[in-house]
Amino acid sequence: MSAFGGSRGRAKGYVLVASGAFAMKKYVVLALRTALCSLARLYAALMRLWSLVLYVLRRQVRTIIQHQTVRYDILSLSPASRHRISQVSRKILVLDLDETLIHSHHDGMVRTMVRPGTPPDFILKVVIDKHPVRFFVHKRPHVDFFLEVVSQWFELVVFTASMEIYGSAVADRLDNNRGFLYRRYYRQHCTVEMGSYTKNLSAVHADLASIIILDNSPSAYRGHPDNAIPIKSWFSDPSDTALLNLLPMLDALRFTADVRSVLSRNLHQHRLW
Repeated sequence: MSAFGGSRGRAKGYVLVASGAFAMKKYVVLALRTALCSLARLYAALMRLWSLVLYVLRRQVRTIIQHQTVRYDILSLSPASRHRISQVSRKILVLDLDETLIHSHHDGMVRTMVRPGTPPDFILKVVIDKHPVRFFVHKRPHVDFFLEVVSQWFELVVFTASMEIYGSAVADRLDNNRGFLYRRYYRQHCTVEMGSYTKNLSAVHADLASIIILDNSPSAYRGHPDNAIPIKSWFSDPSDTALLNLLPMLDALRFTADVRSVLSRNLHQHRLW
C-alpha cells in the first residue's frame, strides 16, 4: 500500500471516529433533553398532586372549624331578672321550616340549590298522592343548638306552609323525641293571599303581644309584621350563623311585656309586597 493510500485510510478512519463521536454526543444530548422533559413532567405532576392534597386538607380544616361545638352560655338570672320575667307571660316562638330551619329537595328535581355530592342530614320517605317520594333534608348550621336553647325560653310552635305529611316528618326529626315541637300548623292552616300562603298568628294564640314568628318569607307574616323577625333564606351555606346571631335578641325579648314594642322597629327589613 502506498503512503498516499495509507493517509487516505487514516483520514477516513478519523472521519468515521469523528462522525461516531458526533453521533454519540447528539444521542447523549437527546437523552438528556428527554430526561429533563420527563423530570419536568414529573415535577408538574407532583405539584398538581401537592396542590390537590393542600386543597383537600384546607377543606377538611374548614369542615372541622365549621362543626366545632358552639357555645352560648346561659348564665343564671339574677333575683331581679327572675322577678321581672315572672311578671310577664311566657312567650311563643313560631318557627317556619323550609329555608328557615332546614332546606330539602326531592327525587326528580332537575336543579337543586345544594352543591352536588353534599350528603343530607337525613332522608324522609313519604307518600304523596299515592306516590312514594324521598326528601333529602339539610339542616341549617347550629339548628339543633338553637332549638335546645330557645326551647328553655319559649313555647315553640312549628308553622309551615308545607303539606302535613312532609312537615310533620321534618318536625319529628328536629324534635328528636325531646318534646318541644309538639304544637304544629301546616298548609291547611294557612290562608292564600295574593298567590302565597299567609300564616294567621291569631290561630296560634289570641294574645299577639306574646307571639314572635321567625320566617324567611315576609309574605307569610304579611298580617303580623310587628310580630316578625326576618331571617335570610338558607339553602346550603355551611358557614351560616344566622340562628346563632338571633339568640341575644330572643333572650331579651322574653323579658318584654309586648314583643311588638320592639319588633315594630324592624319593619324596614320586611318586604311584604
